[in-house]
Amino acid sequence: MALEPMQPSLEDDDNPELADFTRRFWFTLPLTAIVLVLAMVGHRFTGLDPLVRTWVELVLTTPVVLWAGWPFFVRGVASLRTGNLNMWTLIGTGVAAAFGYSVAATLAPGWFPASFQEHGRVGVYFEAAAVIVSLTLLGQLLELKARSKTSAAIKALLRLAPKTARRINADGSEEDIPLTHVHVGDRLRVRPGESVPTDGDVVEGQSSVDESMLTGEPMPVSKKPGDHVIGATQNATGSLVIVAGKVGADTVLSKIVQLVANAQRSRAPMQRMADTVSFWFVLAVLAISLTTLLVWGLFGPEPSWVFGVLNAVAVLIIACPCALGLATPMSIMVATGRAASAGVLFRDAEAIENLRKIDTLIVDKTGTLTEGRPSYRDTVVLARFTAEEVLRMAASLDQGSEHPLAAAIVAEARERGMSLSTPEAFESASGIGVRGRVDGQALALGNGALMTEEGVDVTPLKTDAERLRADGASVMFLAIDGQAAGLIAVADMIKESTPEALDQLRAAGLRIIMATGDGETTAQAVAKALGITEVHGEVRPQDKVDLVAELKAEGRRVAMAGDGINDAPALALADVGIAMGTGTDVAMSSGQVTLVKGDLRGIVQARKISEATVANMKQNLGFAFLYNGLGVPLAAGVLYPVFGLLLSPMIAALAMSLSSVSVVINALRLRGTDA
Repeated sequence: MALEPMQPSLEDDDNPELADFTRRFWFTLPLTAIVLVLAMVGHRFTGLDPLVRTWVELVLTTPVVLWAGWPFFVRGVASLRTGNLNMWTLIGTGVAAAFGYSVAATLAPGWFPASFQEHGRVGVYFEAAAVIVSLTLLGQLLELKARSKTSAAIKALLRLAPKTARRINADGSEEDIPLTHVHVGDRLRVRPGESVPTDGDVVEGQSSVDESMLTGEPMPVSKKPGDHVIGATQNATGSLVIVAGKVGADTVLSKIVQLVANAQRSRAPMQRMADTVSFWFVLAVLAISLTTLLVWGLFGPEPSWVFGVLNAVAVLIIACPCALGLATPMSIMVATGRAASAGVLFRDAEAIENLRKIDTLIVDKTGTLTEGRPSYRDTVVLARFTAEEVLRMAASLDQGSEHPLAAAIVAEARERGMSLSTPEAFESASGIGVRGRVDGQALALGNGALMTEEGVDVTPLKTDAERLRADGASVMFLAIDGQAAGLIAVADMIKESTPEALDQLRAAGLRIIMATGDGETTAQAVAKALGITEVHGEVRPQDKVDLVAELKAEGRRVAMAGDGINDAPALALADVGIAMGTGTDVAMSSGQVTLVKGDLRGIVQARKISEATVANMKQNLGFAFLYNGLGVPLAAGVLYPVFGLLLSPMIAALAMSLSSVSVVINALRLRGTDA
């Protein structure tokens, strides 16, 4: 396989192995199709001499086997050289046997007894060799495309970082410089709407910064001198001056990229178990084939060595890994289609196999258990005002703000059909609220810090404010003409489907753990409402990774469900990463399973599909080994001493085809799986 860089970058080229295999597959697929048609129905073409047909098949099959299939021979030889016998040994041996036997039958038909003549020629099996190569290439393309999503996720992370930074020089002048030219200690200006260029500390200015890429928390965080900021987070309306503290590979974003890359490389391939089984299967097949050759050659009737070669080839052909190669991919293909119709997307076969074994589920809060965006929760007013009046005045003022909390208030007012007034003299108080005039009245809407600046006493509202905060809401006070009028609570609401989903998951025996970047108060409030007893609040991406690693070290089978960039490393490290389809592209690329509707009930559906699919794969492998278990001894000639019967390579190929058909038919049953 092609090497992968330890530290990915945006400059990395596309996977050369994927491009190479794509070229080999599409260039030779028409040749395989023609050879297959000639082999199946070519004898019905009047006027086409059988020997000419054989030579045409040889000419068309040769580039398929020797060019398109060359990487498989290289891997097969490597498996023999290192003693790690696997599926490549089978594929290489099977293709070489079918192709070599057919070439011999074409070039020297006189070596073969008359009983091996069919339709005016010695039977050849070019189509078996060509089809095996094309099917194997197709399987490799599907696997490589899945692997390419890994680099796509990492590149999406890297694109979050700005390309330039605005440096303040010693003489006070400012200039835009490439991000790579920023050094620790540089003073950088972050203007409204810009991304923070690198990790550092605020030394001037006030603003709100959207850190959802890191914490998953949808509420912007107020920043003032002395506060820490993270590179690639989004500045809101204020201007900040920061001192660069960490640059390059030391930044939080770079470490997240490295975490994702390391975790994705650390996953063991699902093929390991199959390769272990294949090791002994290959040894047995090769030993039986060699024994067949020697026993027939030394002790069989004349022409003994011809019979020996034919029976040895028959053993290899009937053991050819068509059914083994199809057993898992066919089940996976049908199951992924069935799952997609239920709103569940599996990234690879490993996820389907592992999901049924999960006993622990770590869930993010924002966007996973909750809607992921602030919504209106409640209004509390003092005696002189009404709830309708307070909401209308606040929404009128907030029309001039782009803050997510403001959007929630305005949306609620419009949903109620309120007639909003145009604000006058609107002013954003960076990070703490907004001021302005509505209908001739002076308004101030924001947190306690803004009320203190305005000299407004909100003591009568403190009890209600604390109660709402304990329930996970964000509280904004409204002052009208210098007097407290009331408060409005906005919260990230729990999804309607979440309680039912958690009940179903608990009934399935899963241990539920919440891990969120939100504060402990908010996390505990949501957990209490949902009956979750294990809660980790204020966690960073590395903390989530550590939690997954700790649980795995205890022997737990861990799934991680999340929707944000901050969840990506943990999604990648978990036995199964489950991304919300309503979340970020990075999360979906890092997870092995995507719930298209962002509904946790999809995990229950996905587990049912996983269990049915693994059972189906085992049945398919059973069919494949059963055919081989019966066919190999017959091909070796065990019936000859008693019944005088031999299994020619032609019958061996037919048996091989039947095993493939049984696998396909059984896999198609998955379409009826109840999800």
